[in-house]
Amino acid sequence: MGSFSGRHIIDTADLATEEILHLVEIANQLQDMGRDKARHVAAGKVLATLFWEPSTRTRLSFESAMFRLGGHVLGFSEAASTSVAKGETLADTIQTVALYSDIIAMRHPLEGSAFAASTYSRIPVINGGDGAHLHPTQTLGDTYTLLKEKGRLEGLRIGFLGDLLFGRTVHTFARLLARFGAEMQFFAPEGLNIPEYVRDSLESAGANFKEREWRLESIEDLDVLYVTRLQKERFFSEEEYLRRKNSYIINKEALSKAKPDILILHPLPRNEEISVDVDPLPNAGYFRQAEYGLQMRMALIAACLGVVA
Repeated sequence: MGSFSGRHIIDTADLATEEILHLVEIANQLQDMGRDKARHVAAGKVLATLFWEPSTRTRLSFESAMFRLGGHVLGFSEAASTSVAKGETLADTIQTVALYSDIIAMRHPLEGSAFAASTYSRIPVINGGDGAHLHPTQTLGDTYTLLKEKGRLEGLRIGFLGDLLFGRTVHTFARLLARFGAEMQFFAPEGLNIPEYVRDSLESAGANFKEREWRLESIEDLDVLYVTRLQKERFFSEEEYLRRKNSYIINKEALSKAKPDILILHPLPRNEEISVDVDPLPNAGYFRQAEYGLQMRMALIAACLGVVA
């Protein structure tokens, strides 16, 4: 197993299965240290968070992860306040920021932008989401969530419900789960099914998956239901968005048809697709999921900086 030190994290497909499990071990190791010891792990190091696209959880969790490791953070949360607004290229931004920091976490609206950035950077680049394409740190955090909450991946029956066309979290996560032998079912409103490249990838991997029409009864045999919002900002028109809005809602009544220990996940932010009456239930794992994501980002930063083995 190769070292993560100095390595870019662009796509989970670039990581061997053993490497993913090693990141899980690092996350556990950092949590076992406790906050007092962990805050010395990356002392003196600087993380640059470059977010050309709006984000709350991903950006703040990266920043929180670095602070909890004892490092420092600089960056921007909107391109309008940077030299990008003056016409600066991605290449020039990355090469300049690499002079000021030790590691970069970035989000950009264009697919392939994180890979492009990595070709210009002399320090590790971690992809925090590129368009509707990839979101590897969310996927690694979600993998960690399932292992902590369910204790396994193999044989889990996982349903994905929502915008599966533009949902980059689903694209990356489904391909990773195929490696671990999970059984997947995909439920999407009309026209929002998983993209062909994801379907082809799953078929090539011999994954156990089905695409089905959503009915409340669909929840009955699931161990995990992963819900995503309709991403209004990625629709081509307001009319298309409104036509599909509220076509699925998970509430306490819907969960009465599910297994008692079903785990409900959501990458957040949510709109109306999960009712607040689910929040008090032990099945509601989405806020714990956000915390596991923070812990995995701590592991990624520490591993890529080479401050943990």
